[in-house]
Amino acid sequence: MGRPKNFEPDAAVAQAMETFWTKGYAGTSPADLAEATGVGKGSLYHAFGSKRELFGKALELYGRAGSAMTEAFLNEPGTAKERIRAYLMLLIETDLSLPAPRGCLAANTALELGGKDAEATESVRRMTNETIRLFAERLRRGQRDGDVAKEIDAEAQAHFLMNTVVGLRVMTQTHDGAVLHRIIDTALAGL
Repeated sequence: MGRPKNFEPDAAVAQAMETFWTKGYAGTSPADLAEATGVGKGSLYHAFGSKRELFGKALELYGRAGSAMTEAFLNEPGTAKERIRAYLMLLIETDLSLPAPRGCLAANTALELGGKDAEATESVRRMTNETIRLFAERLRRGQRDGDVAKEIDAEAQAHFLMNTVVGLRVMTQTHDGAVLHRIIDTALAGL
């Protein structure tokens, strides 16, 4: 009979996610994961199989949490433009508040593993498609409410906004708030 698990797997995934987010997939060693989770390497790999499998679970957690946060934030009271602006501002202000901005785990993963790791590529695609869906849904609601022009192609605008999110999250690592605020203003000017 094996030893019982003496750690909470969900907490270990969340701690591993933070480490992958900060250091990247290749930059995260098994020792980093053991230190971050407080779980020995053997127990960690027994529970999750491999570093890659743990990374997959970390991406899933990031996607679920991000989707829930995005949906809740976009559905708060206000016009579509107000809610999208507030959402974009939240993303950049959160990044800029860190001593070393780390951007977006999905965008970082796309830059590091996109096209090289089919599972990671598909995971990022699912996350971005979900955010696009949420943007399009909010824009269509804005059209019904009369605060988004009827002639706006909600789906195309949602793709553009997703592209803006990814660009902003990458640029938070190299640019200041004033530049990022101007990008947000420009991206929302057509709404």
